[in-house]
Parts: sequence; structure tokens; C-alpha cells
Amino acid sequence: MKTIRYELADGIATITFDEEGSPVNTMCADWQADLTEVTARVMHDCADIKGIILASAKSTFFAGADLKGTMRLTAADAPRVFAEIEQTKKNFRTLETLGVPVVSCINGAALGGGWEVALVGHHRIAVNDPRIQLGLPEITLGLIPGASGITKMVRLLGLMGAQPYILESKLFNPREALELGLVHELVSAEGDVAAALRTAALAWIAAHPQSRQPWDLKDHKIPGGTPANPKVAGMLTVAPAMLKQKTRGLYPAPEAALAAMAEGALVDFDTALRIESRYLARLIVSPVAKNMINTFFFNMNAIKSGQSRPKDISRFKPKKVGILGAGMMGAGIAYAQASRGIHTVLEDVSRENAERGKSYSYRLTQARVDKGRMSPYDQRALLDRILPTDHPGDLKGCELIIEAVFENRELKAAVTKEAEPMLAAGGFFASNTSTLPISGLAQASSRPQRFVGIHFFSPVDKMKLVEIIRGKDTDDETIARAYDYVQALGKLPIVVNDSRGFYTSRTFGTFVMEGAAMLGEGIPAPVIENAAMQAGMPVGPLAVLDETALSLSVHVLDQTRADYEKEGRRYEATPGELLVERMVKELKRPGRAGGGGFYDYPPGQKKQLWSELKPLFEKAGTTWDLQDIKDRLLYRQSVETARCLAEGVLTSVHDGNIGSIFGIGFPAWTGGALQFIYGTGIEAFEQRCAELATRHGTGFALDSAAKAVIRQHQPTF
Repeated sequence: MKTIRYELADGIATITFDEEGSPVNTMCADWQADLTEVTARVMHDCADIKGIILASAKSTFFAGADLKGTMRLTAADAPRVFAEIEQTKKNFRTLETLGVPVVSCINGAALGGGWEVALVGHHRIAVNDPRIQLGLPEITLGLIPGASGITKMVRLLGLMGAQPYILESKLFNPREALELGLVHELVSAEGDVAAALRTAALAWIAAHPQSRQPWDLKDHKIPGGTPANPKVAGMLTVAPAMLKQKTRGLYPAPEAALAAMAEGALVDFDTALRIESRYLARLIVSPVAKNMINTFFFNMNAIKSGQSRPKDISRFKPKKVGILGAGMMGAGIAYAQASRGIHTVLEDVSRENAERGKSYSYRLTQARVDKGRMSPYDQRALLDRILPTDHPGDLKGCELIIEAVFENRELKAAVTKEAEPMLAAGGFFASNTSTLPISGLAQASSRPQRFVGIHFFSPVDKMKLVEIIRGKDTDDETIARAYDYVQALGKLPIVVNDSRGFYTSRTFGTFVMEGAAMLGEGIPAPVIENAAMQAGMPVGPLAVLDETALSLSVHVLDQTRADYEKEGRRYEATPGELLVERMVKELKRPGRAGGGGFYDYPPGQKKQLWSELKPLFEKAGTTWDLQDIKDRLLYRQSVETARCLAEGVLTSVHDGNIGSIFGIGFPAWTGGALQFIYGTGIEAFEQRCAELATRHGTGFALDSAAKAVIRQHQPTF
């Protein structure tokens, strides 16, 4: 066998998972075949077996499904997949119904299919290490736990108790698993862990010569009751509607999981397993699952493993970092740093401003203290790491200084020249600009090779993405150190090359301006906003423009015009940009912070679309198609992403997909702006772009360079 070792000694059958040539164990085709073979061996030897131990030769217990194999599946493979899932479950059931005790020795992470393997054991022993993750994350990949995870978790925790761990993919560590009753025993993480697990397993086997799973006992009842229970039925009546409100019907996995949970609870155990298999077989070959697996597993791992980080440069661990500007962005960065143990100097023009910036961290931490999620001691330690100051000399010795002042080139140049001499030897300087080209800002630096863009997103404490921008002179060491800094904050770094708006702001701009353009064409504002939500965007383009400030968009437009003029060119504003400019300059609607924009914000009430939008912009006889509106909003962003890849602003698909989802809210069901192209099919995407370009302008036109780069970077598995 290639993935499993089988040993029988002194009445103990040890099944050790050890996939050849892989750092982890997966449910690959070889493993499925080996599981059937090892089950047959157990049956052959059953008269001599007193107990079974499930163990792993890897540093983790079991990683779950073979996702590369999953990516190669087509709809025609669904019947075969169903048969394979059923065979795996048949093997599981054979092992757990022999009557002899089965013990799972969980030496490390057991996620997805790995946790389902662990659930085969009547007794589960885990290493007491809080870093070990257990659970069922399948929903985040567009799948469901289909190798008995749903059926068993419902029977262990109940329909309501299991929901967070199935529908929300909530993970847990061994101590939490013990408290939930999902793990029965812990061993110390110190010393020979494998020996400790085996000793504990042998002791339990000796004390429990006959064992059965709880769901195989005649008197077993699902905790909290089945859907036949009026209380449970009442909750299940509203659950689908609440789920639909969250998924907007774009994510089939949570709906399938809820159905498998409820339907499975109404029937016997083995029928419930078959129901689960049917739902998984349909989902696993679906486009949404492939999109989400590609991005949230493969692309995410590419980011976390540093594929965009320059190689052969030693790791950097930041200890002291300075921030210039204590406004909303600077204050958010200060909190992000201090919460990760980094000493932070928060400098502003006045001590009062700097203190106000630090108070943001106090408000965030106090909310956690009030809820019992943080101790006052830890709060004080975090706040003590932030030094508010109006004196640039306090920045002396910082390994990194980040300017987060207003988007004004002259102001940024002035603070750069003042603060840069304070850097420690070998330190580097960063700008948090969201739009201004880094190479231009680096002209104010005495060491442009040590100048980089580090673009955070607001609010910093919630937004995971950080965009690292390489200027034309930025060296590899600076990029690598910026990458390490972002990862030290627990955030996701993407690396892009310099250009106006970089990747995220440039692409985000196409979304909001396409929405504004449609308003100018006479399409009703509620239709635009709702179409965006139905397509999977978190909010509509007009609402986003209000939040980010229409006045900021006009400021960027004015700056762009001025920059073009200096270069002897003329910038042609888009219809959307012209409409936003009219909103600010003529109609005096600068956005939410300025009292209102496309929306009004009555005190104490929900925001509502400005009543004047209808008479100002709607045109009698305007016709519109809902699918067209959705496509315009999604395709426009994907086209711009393809252009960024063709121009070298983006250098990888994983940066584009992760950046679009975590930076600008591109719908997760698509897998990101580039995976949307691949999921649609390149030819179908190009054809639809041509149709949209004919009707709605060159923003949708794909040139030969973009078409070529899309094909060049198409992922293969």
C-alpha cells in the first residue's frame, strides 16, 4: 500500500496513515484504494484483533480531501464520485462496527476529511496543543463534509449545536474539542508525543474490550431532538430564509449542508450517510466549488507560503515601527501593530491628534474587555506599546516608518524628508497611499531603493489584505521585508508593481464608476444597488462611493488631470467620473462624511437613497436588463484585472484573486476576478466582453495582450 501501513501485534492492529511523497495525508485515489485493502485485512484478522489504533506518520494527523484531484473533476464524474464516497463510508462503518475498540491518535491538525477519519474512532485522543486545528472547513471551499462529518456531528452535538461547526466552518483546538465531547482525552505536547498517544490508546483499549459508537446504541437520541420536535422545527423553518439572506442564493454548499443535516436527522444513520453522499457528489463537480477551492486553498496557500516574496532573503521580524499621521488609517495601523507585539510610535502635528489616534486602540480593546475577551492587563500592555507624539525625534531607531497622511504629493514629500533620517540603520520607508504612484513619491526619499508602498484598507482592524507596491527603484530586500512585516500583522500581502491606483484602487474604481455611469444612463439607483448585491458584491457601487467620499474621487480625478497635463497629455474622464464630479461640484453632495451623497443619512434612521436622484438622472423610456447590469459590474472589474496582469502591474493570478476578494469585495463564489474568467470559460468570457463593449464602451474591450496573458496564466491541475 502506498498511503497506509498495517501492523498486527499482540492483538492490536495499527493503521498508520503515511502518504508517499507528500508532507500530509489526503484522501487521494491511492488512499481510497488502500483503505479498502486495509479494511479487508482487518476483516481477515478480526478473530485475532483486540483493538485498532488509527495513527499518522506525518507531523499532522490528516489533511482531508485531495483537492488537486477535485479540480480535475467534471459533471460527468458525479456518479463515480458518489460511488467512491460510499465506498469510503462503507470502510469507515466496517471498522467502527466490528465491536472491538477503535482509537484515533490525533497528533496534529485534522481538518475536513481528516476530522472525519478521526471520528471513526470510538475514543479520540489528541495532543494538548492550542495551535492544533480540528474541524470541518469544507463550506469555505464550496463543499460540505461528505465523508460522514455532517451525520456524525449532528448526532454528537445536535442540529443546533452542530450548525456553527458545519455551516460556519468554526474550527476548534484539542482543549475546546474535549469540552465539546468531540475528543475524549488529551496527552501532553511535551516529550515523545507518539509514544504518549499510543500508551493512552492501549490503556483505553484494555479497559474497553467491546466498543460501539453512540449512534449505534439502541437508546441513542440526537441532542436537542429531531426536526419532529416542535422547538427544533420552529428554528428550522426560519433557518433557510436566514441562510438565503446571507448567501443570496450564490453559494450552494451551506444550503446543501443544512438540507443534509435536517434530512439526515429524520432517518436512520446509514440512510443519513447516503443523503450526505448525494449532496456532496453534486457539489464537488460544481463550478462554484472549483472557484472557491482554487482561490481559498491553492491561491491562499501561495500567499501564505510567500510565492510573491523575493527568494533567498533572510526573514525580518519588526520590533519598532513608526507611523506618520494619526487619522483613521494611521490609528488603525497602530492598533494592528500593537496587537501583534510591535512597539509603535504614532506621530502627528500635535500631541492632541496623536493621543486621539491612540484612543482608537483604547476603544477597540475596551469593547473586548467589556465582553470578557481580553484582560485589563493585556489591554494595558497593548496600549503601552503605542507612543503618541508630536516630536519627530521619537521616531529614531524605527526599522520601518509608514506615512499615512492625506493624499497630497507635497505633504507626503515633506513628511518623508523629515522622518526618513530617523530610521535605524538598514531601515526602510513606506507610503500608505491608495492611488499616487510610488515611484513619484520616492523622489522625496534619499534612498528610493528602500522606499515601498504598503497600502492598508479601511478599517485596518477588520480588513485582512495589504497591498505592497514596488516602485521602479525598490529593491528585493525591501519588498521581502515589507512582506514579512505584513505577515507579522497576521494579514495577507499581495505584491504589485507601480502604476496609478496600483491594482486594487484601479480595479475598485472601475466598479464604482460603472455604477455611476449606469445612473447617468437613466437606470434607477435602486436597480443598480440591488443588482450589485445580487451578483455578490457586499454593497452597491453608489453606497461605496458615499462611504469612501465622492469628494476623494474628485480629488483623485483632479490630481490625475494635473499629472497628465504635466506630461503634455489630456485625461479623458469616464462618464462615471463626470457624474461624480457633478455630484460634488454642482450638486454639493460630497459623500457620507460631508452630510450626504447618493444617500441621505437621517439621524437615528437607516440611510436612504437621495430623493433627487430620480428626477435628476432617471430618463423616461430607459430600458435595462438585470443580468446586463450584474455582468457590467463583474466583467468590468475582471477586464481591468486582466489588463493589470498584461501590463505587469499584477505578476500572478493568486495576487489578483486574493486581492480582488479581500481588497475590493469581489464575490467569493467566483473565486476572484481572474478565476471568474477561468470559471466562465475563456472563450465565453471573451465573447461576452465583446458584446458588452459594443453596447457599453471600451471599458469592456479585451486587447490581444490581455487575451494572451489570460491564456498564459490559466491554472492547471
